[in-house]
Amino acid sequence: MAEKKLRTLAIFGTASDVGKSIVATALCRIFSNAGIDVAPYKAQNMSNNSGVTPGGFEIGRAQIAQAEAARVVPTADMNPVLLKPNSDTGAQVVLQGKVCTTETAQGYFRDTTLWAAAARESLLRLQQTHELLVIEGAGSCAEMNLYERDFVNFRTARAAEAQVILVADIDRGGVFAQIVGTLAVIPPEDRALVKGVIINRFRGDLELFRDGVTMLESMTGVPVLGVIPYFRGFSIDAEDAVPLSAKVDPPGEPEAGKIGVAAIYFPHISNFTDLSALEADRAVLLHYLHYPRSLKGYKALVLPGSKNVRGDFEWLTALGWEPYIREFREAGGFIIGICGGYQMLGRSIADPYGVEGEAGTTKALGLLDVETVLEQDKCLANAWGTVIGEGAEACGYEIHMGRTTLGAGATPFLRVSSRNNRTVDDLDGAVSVDGRVIGTYFHGIFDEPALKAWFLKLAEPSYRPLQHEKGHQESYDLLAEHFSQHLDLEKVFDLIGEPRP
Repeated sequence: MAEKKLRTLAIFGTASDVGKSIVATALCRIFSNAGIDVAPYKAQNMSNNSGVTPGGFEIGRAQIAQAEAARVVPTADMNPVLLKPNSDTGAQVVLQGKVCTTETAQGYFRDTTLWAAAARESLLRLQQTHELLVIEGAGSCAEMNLYERDFVNFRTARAAEAQVILVADIDRGGVFAQIVGTLAVIPPEDRALVKGVIINRFRGDLELFRDGVTMLESMTGVPVLGVIPYFRGFSIDAEDAVPLSAKVDPPGEPEAGKIGVAAIYFPHISNFTDLSALEADRAVLLHYLHYPRSLKGYKALVLPGSKNVRGDFEWLTALGWEPYIREFREAGGFIIGICGGYQMLGRSIADPYGVEGEAGTTKALGLLDVETVLEQDKCLANAWGTVIGEGAEACGYEIHMGRTTLGAGATPFLRVSSRNNRTVDDLDGAVSVDGRVIGTYFHGIFDEPALKAWFLKLAEPSYRPLQHEKGHQESYDLLAEHFSQHLDLEKVFDLIGEPRP
């Protein structure tokens, strides 16, 4: 067992959104391809993009993707602390897969003993059951004002006796300052754990950066293990919505020849990867829209999930979105709401227990004849079903506090046949009388090609799906191949005490 504990690799970043999750995912598949029993781990995740393990526990989507890449079953131990922000200063705390409490940032960081102990317990369990762990850090590993309270980065690396790889993002600029500055400010004992650097998101001619690599190695004494160009042609689920901000509110209407799909970018948008399959479809042009504008030219509108449904609905109405949504509906557009977006399409959202903020009831859009009550228990399930009356298969996962009741003017959307691998005969979602407004609690519903094709044909009858669409497993293989071409794999495998296969 002692030998297993030493086989730990930690992927830390110079900042948030430098690509730690993607690097960890690539390494999980590379090590798995080498026949190593590898598993991911992230002590604490702050993200509203979560998923459900086969055991019915909630963890970050990034760790589910990493587990899939590693070809292991995702468990709650892979992300023992998950913070789901529901305001600018507060978040729901999910501890080892179950909702624990809601905390302000000040309250959470006042004493991190409980969170750190749970994270350490999960780390030890994973070390005892797998040959190798790939640990992902959080944010910048050099936030010195939080250093003593940070149990996610170097405290975890020390506990796991991990070799550390530092990831920097050259696309955002200042890569020398990112790397040299990070290594300069962290304590010497932690700096000594950093055994390599990966430079991510390179654009242009790699040969022109050879001198840059030499300079970095000379300045830091740390080898550059690889310079990774941008990858195209496949997609991997991202951890959080930070990368979306660059895509929000593009100018103009959708271009001719594309199926224009608009998605409202809520302040507390959650599970944005629900739309990844639409975004990856070459026939579709997906626009995230924050500020109100005419939806003329779009074929479909998506109201995605939200971690603060009533708050985000109040934002939507205060900003002036409601008349544009109603205009789109009256013009014959298709609208689908997922989870929180589904609740907003109904007549009312009640929060009698103050689950997401101040207790009360909010009058919603009324485009579906349904009413929602937020309850104290969270539904967590991987689920399968079919579209009623159509037969298109649907699979996804449910993460919601709401219970929605249908009125006479709505019919159920899905017949649910299985939840968490248990046979059920249940119903999900709602459809308007004319079939042009749909709501569902199924996250990831467009990942099933047949369901995505069914929906896009509703919006645009001429839609024809691609003959072959890349699934998750093929994307992980492509990611591993891409990284393998640009990493010094000899040095990477040396870090875990293995010869390169």
